[in-house]
Order: sequence, then structure tokens, then C-alpha cells
Amino acid sequence: MTDATIGWAVSEARIPYPDAVAAMEARAEAIAKGEAGELIWLLEHDPLYTAGTSAKPEDLQDPERFDVHKTGRGGEYTYHGPGQRVAYVMLDLRTRGRDARKFVRDLEQWIITTLDSFNVAGERRCGRVGVWVDRTQPGGPEREDKIAAIGIRLRRWVSFHGIALNVEPDLSHFGGITPCGISDPRYGVTSLVDLGLPVTMEDADLALKRAFEDVFGATHREEPPL
Repeated sequence: MTDATIGWAVSEARIPYPDAVAAMEARAEAIAKGEAGELIWLLEHDPLYTAGTSAKPEDLQDPERFDVHKTGRGGEYTYHGPGQRVAYVMLDLRTRGRDARKFVRDLEQWIITTLDSFNVAGERRCGRVGVWVDRTQPGGPEREDKIAAIGIRLRRWVSFHGIALNVEPDLSHFGGITPCGISDPRYGVTSLVDLGLPVTMEDADLALKRAFEDVFGATHREEPPL
């Protein structure tokens, strides 16, 4: 590789999930072999559910609603669909300390810094991976909504899968699953637009790129794998 910075690719069209996973795994393998550079790939999918390695059958409440894909990432059930920015993260942790916990925290910080651009206070929660927004009203009951999910896998210390930031998805689509296995009624899902912010996908992409470079380092434009 001639450029030591991280590739940054954006797919304009929606990418079928199986095709995206195949391309992502191939790139991660090439990175592990030293045949390709690191890559962040931003895209959208048509509506679907994915089952991580910890998914429980009872958390799939409406199996006929959308296609369901078993996936090798960590975590439980999640939703992907239009209006949600998925970022597949193919980074080489052999050059980043081989520390999976720190890597997840860095991914969370990436999202938190992105949300700062829109004056949204994203927060971590112990035992609940992802980024949350406190929506508790004064004098009201506790209420927190997840605005971004994280699910990764490491193979030979190269990451794949990644994050999903809710920009303007149809939040009712989360109703077919118990998102990330969390059934407590105090905890739901939200998006930037649901919070009353007129954020476009282009706005989100710009904020994601700036925040990513703050946390992980410089990027260069690259054509998407698909």
C-alpha cells in the first residue's frame, strides 16, 4: 500500500447485506495478509434484521417482517435499513495495541464525537454496548434511547462489521425484534431526526468523517468495494 492513511469509501446505492458481508470479509482477509490497506465503508441496506452470536430466538418477535441474516459479529438482534448509516470498520489492531476493549471504547468515542457536532450528548452505559441518549424529563421516569449500535468481529486482529448510526430510519421497524436483547421499557431507540434535528445523511457523513479522524487518524478517499 502506498498510502498509510485509512481508506474512506461511501456507497450511494443500497447494498444487499450478503454482498456487503462477503466484500467486507474479503477486504479484512487482504488486510491481514498485508495485501490491502485499512478501510471504513459507509453504506445503507434495505430493511433487514441481523442476528449476532449472542442472539436469542425469543428476541425475534416478527420473523416474517424482514429478511433475517445470521452474522458473525458480536451482540444480539439488530435492525438495518434506509436512513441508518452503517459504517463497516476494517482496521488492523495489530498496529493499534491489540486491545479489543479499547477498540470498542474508541468506536463509542467516534460516535459520541459525531453526535457532539449536532449538540447531542451521546453517552456510554455499563453493560449496554452502543451509544445512548438520556431522554428523562424533569420529574418523570427514567428514559434512555439508543441512537447507535456497535457490533464487531476480530479475525487475526483485523476488525470487520462496525457501527450503525440512526439518522432517519423508520423506528417502527425495530418493533420486530428486541433490539440488542434489551426489553426493559425504560430503554428504546431514537434517531437524530427523532430528536428534532433536520440532519441529512450527507450531514451525518461529514460529521462521522471529522470525528473518525479525531479518534483514529487521517483518511483518504477510496472507491467502495461494491
